[in-house]
Amino acid sequence: MKPRKPPPDQDDLLRARLVEMIDMRHELVKLEGLIDWDVFEREWLGFFPSHTGRPATSPRLVAGLLYLQHVYALSDEAVVAGWAENPYWQHFSGETFFQHRLPLDPSSMTRWRKRIGEEGVEWMLTQTIDAGKRAGAVKGNDLKRVTVDTTVMEKNIAHPTDARLYETARRKLVGLAHEAGVSLRQNYNRLAPRIASQVGRYAHARQFKRMRKALRRLKGYTGRVLRDVGRQLDKVQEGALKARLVEMIALVNRLLAQKPKDKKKLYSLHEPAVDCISKGKAHKRYEFGTKVSVATTNRGGFVVGMRALPGNPYDGHTLDEALEQVEILTDQKPEFAFVDRGYRGHGVQNVKVFISGARRGVTRTIAKLLRRRSAIEPMIGHMKNDGRLTRSTLKGTEGDALFAVLCGCGHNIRMILRHLRAVLHYLIRLIRRVCTIIDAEMAFGRSDRVDKPTA
Repeated sequence: MKPRKPPPDQDDLLRARLVEMIDMRHELVKLEGLIDWDVFEREWLGFFPSHTGRPATSPRLVAGLLYLQHVYALSDEAVVAGWAENPYWQHFSGETFFQHRLPLDPSSMTRWRKRIGEEGVEWMLTQTIDAGKRAGAVKGNDLKRVTVDTTVMEKNIAHPTDARLYETARRKLVGLAHEAGVSLRQNYNRLAPRIASQVGRYAHARQFKRMRKALRRLKGYTGRVLRDVGRQLDKVQEGALKARLVEMIALVNRLLAQKPKDKKKLYSLHEPAVDCISKGKAHKRYEFGTKVSVATTNRGGFVVGMRALPGNPYDGHTLDEALEQVEILTDQKPEFAFVDRGYRGHGVQNVKVFISGARRGVTRTIAKLLRRRSAIEPMIGHMKNDGRLTRSTLKGTEGDALFAVLCGCGHNIRMILRHLRAVLHYLIRLIRRVCTIIDAEMAFGRSDRVDKPTA
């Protein structure tokens, strides 16, 4: 059912309003007035086609919690618990009086993300861009010059070794078979974990012949369980459990058939869409996750586009989509795009694209802007260290798409809060300086009157 409109504010003689408890100069209070919250009430209304059932939670509350979650890099449980303790967070989310109870169950945020999808979170990113304009953190000409780059958003999986994958596949098959009532000839619950741990010891001791022999044995155990389950699959009744069992059998068959040099390998059983991406880093040769395209303003590093790119595509083939998203979110077509050498052969014609290191057709002004292309690297670092871009905790490719855009929202909010803090500190210093000058003038005037000789 669609969310109900909040009731009008009424005075409560037994409780004090939040505006009477908090400092109205706080940056979150200023930010709350810069965001157009009615957009979420209006645009998210179409995600609730049913007119029956319990009314949904307020969209403003959910949007506020999602913003706070990615600003402070918190989990669903942590942001909901912190909301019940922080009056500034409650004021930011639209509350009038201080609430002592949790606003919603943390699992509701998962259902909200599934319901609004990538379109809904892009509306959140659009509102952060508009709020940055109103706050003065983004100038009008900044949106005409963007920098585009890609990074890797790792997935929340363990490092995919062969021993771990074989043992995980066997354990999942045994668990599903036990749940379906299938009696196995042998489940290897005692032998397989012991061999899986022994593989790591052999590899550490550089006894690779023994390691490969143990891996073949462990792979054989998994294959025996797989064939045993497959022979008795007809005994399982049709339903959700059989569908899960069929899906797991297909994944384990894919795992056992893959070779070391194959492409599109399986690196996780609960996240089959994970890609192995090599970005040439010395400290981390391979990263397991998905590629993310990041578009920021050339000056200031404000995020104006964020998109997950499953399948590890070539960077140059993604530039057109990235610039199209920037135009949709900002409602303004960029004039210049600055990229690194990985975007050679992009094929974009409607926007002037300058590649790092290029000399042909580069004026002195363009060369100055092109030198600022590398400023996107620390912005990506802030999104990973201060935000949550380091590791995606949402499931599937759709979860990666939502998570990437929300990380961009969190980065923009942090930029706006930093700008508001700087403005407040500047005003405080200016007021103190004016007061000091006035006090000095008044003291000089008093001393002048005292030293003046009488007639």
